[in-house]
Amino acid sequence: MSQNYGTKRIVTGAHYGLRDWLAQRITAVLMALFTIVLLAQVIFGGPIGYDRWAGIFSQQWMKTLTFVVIVALLYHVWVGVRDIWMDYIKPVGIRLALQVFSIVWLVGCAGWAIQVLWRL
Repeated sequence: MSQNYGTKRIVTGAHYGLRDWLAQRITAVLMALFTIVLLAQVIFGGPIGYDRWAGIFSQQWMKTLTFVVIVALLYHVWVGVRDIWMDYIKPVGIRLALQVFSIVWLVGCAGWAIQVLWRL
């Protein structure tokens, strides 16, 4: 004899869970490693000034690593902000507007960061 308790619940958006959790952890580790590399450059590179700071980021490998970290940071932020909007903003129109604004803002920040990075 089969017992059915409660009502059937339709789960939507459940496929985001593991993928986004993993993405947050991977991007956080990448940002932490970048911070360690940057601190090593600053601490062991001699006196820090504008020339030294610009010299750190003038190397192609550092520009590439910084670009990868910027992309990781933007994705990390997007996952977090999107989850906040989905959890706490119930009217669909307002949530969509906030998500679009967030995407536009993050793309603008990416453009600005890349412009600054490759200006050196």
